[in-house]
Amino acid sequence: MAVAANRLELMQIADAVAREKSIDRKIVLDAMADAIEKAAKARYGLETNIRADINEKTGEIKLQRLLLVVEKVEDPDTEILLADAKHKNEAAELGVHIGELLPPMDFGRVAAQSAKQVIVQKVRDAERDRQFAEFENRTGEIINGTVKRVEYGNVIVDLGRAEAIIRRDELIPREMYRYGDRVRAYIYDVRREQRGPQIFLSRTHPQFMAKLFQMEVPEIYDGVIEIRAVARDPGSRAKIAVISNDSGIDPVGACVGMRGSRVQAVVGELQGEKIDIIPWSEEAAGFIVNALQPAEVAKVVLDEDKARIEVVVPDEQLSLAIGRRGQNVRLASQLTGWDIDILTEEEESGRRQAEFSANTSTFTEALNVDEMVGQLLASEGFSDLEEVAYVEQDELAMIEGFDDDTAAELQARAKEFLEKKEQGLDAKRKELGVADDLRQVPGITTAMMVALGESDEEIKSLEDFAGSVADDLIGYNERKDGELIRHTGPLSTFGLSRVQADEMIMAARIEAGWVTEEDLREPEPVEEEAVEEEAVRPDVVNVIEDTTIKAPY
Repeated sequence: MAVAANRLELMQIADAVAREKSIDRKIVLDAMADAIEKAAKARYGLETNIRADINEKTGEIKLQRLLLVVEKVEDPDTEILLADAKHKNEAAELGVHIGELLPPMDFGRVAAQSAKQVIVQKVRDAERDRQFAEFENRTGEIINGTVKRVEYGNVIVDLGRAEAIIRRDELIPREMYRYGDRVRAYIYDVRREQRGPQIFLSRTHPQFMAKLFQMEVPEIYDGVIEIRAVARDPGSRAKIAVISNDSGIDPVGACVGMRGSRVQAVVGELQGEKIDIIPWSEEAAGFIVNALQPAEVAKVVLDEDKARIEVVVPDEQLSLAIGRRGQNVRLASQLTGWDIDILTEEEESGRRQAEFSANTSTFTEALNVDEMVGQLLASEGFSDLEEVAYVEQDELAMIEGFDDDTAAELQARAKEFLEKKEQGLDAKRKELGVADDLRQVPGITTAMMVALGESDEEIKSLEDFAGSVADDLIGYNERKDGELIRHTGPLSTFGLSRVQADEMIMAARIEAGWVTEEDLREPEPVEEEAVEEEAVRPDVVNVIEDTTIKAPY
């Protein structure tokens, strides 16, 4: 009767632990079996190969010593002769294990404590695996929890079946939580770490606001309205760009709701954060103008290669466009992905006048003409001597006051000036030690070679150029603490796009013999042949039930 009671108690303990930790009952039983195996090895010897089986229905425990069938026994604790194995089980073969039944054993205090540690560790590992499996696919969801404690500004949240953390920098500024408070947050990361799965929550993440709108606006949940971009200054202001897939539904009005009920629900959750809802547009210029609301924009100039836009606003709109501490233009830049420069109409007019004067002076001095001719060229849109030298002669002759002879003379003078300039640049290039082989790169000019020679990058040969990357040549942008920092390169002033820089570098590698054009071609797809899996032969024979058992390697 005592044995039956122990078996019943074992099953009850397994059921209770499985329910409490929300893990599979079989995992608990396997942990108990591992603990029994460890205790049995402590009694029979650590070198002994022991297998413990627990009947899931009755709780009966069977201990077996696994012996390897061999031709010659060297270790009687782990090996058995083939002839002896045949007496125990006729199916025994060389190289397989057979099970030998061991008598029941009583656990001493040390063995019981060791077994308990094994069970606790196995159950803890299973619980961690369950938590990670449950939450790893929930990244990007909003979850509700209760504040369990606050440590150094970090909020530990009880999710019911797991714990999560909202780090101090992921909380909205001036937001305070105490034990027992309800909190809603966004799951932005789930990591498997040594101390268990770590679930990271955020209330400042841009997608937290997007998910709140999805909960409040049925049209977003149904996919009729899409949120294309979000930019936030947590606790202060945010911008969200929306678009409707149904021409009959106004995306901005749907997000605002009747008397602002929908947007106010989101604002209340975000501690009063002001939200600008903006219609999204495929057209970059129109989208950026909308993103700068409530400021009015007079004119925009786009530079698509550099993803930069120049916005001209009336003088009285400048402070509104920039916003307090640059907040409005910063959020608009984050929302659109463009770098935005704000100018007043007066500043833009002054800059245009300065460019006009600079171009006029360049044409006057280089072409040795009077100021009136230089002004005519600048007013017609010519910005450099290359345009004057190589434009169709008819375009120059069509300028008021010019004729064919004047156009021909101006082009001759422009070409002569450029030739002298090229000779000077080539002499400087040689002085800097820039090799002639760089000319093999398509698109590179002598002025570029001089710029490379004067830079700190030490790009003075074809090999040097081939070993560089686009960032080394044209520079790159880095966003740090919300501010955009521009790192220049030796060719930043030559108007090269990243694609053009990459093409030049690849051409240099081909010229240098690093790769060939054939190497760059995509290989044709090869059909994979099906491979038949070999059947695996059982390697352990159980003498008790005459069934196959795998050896616990």
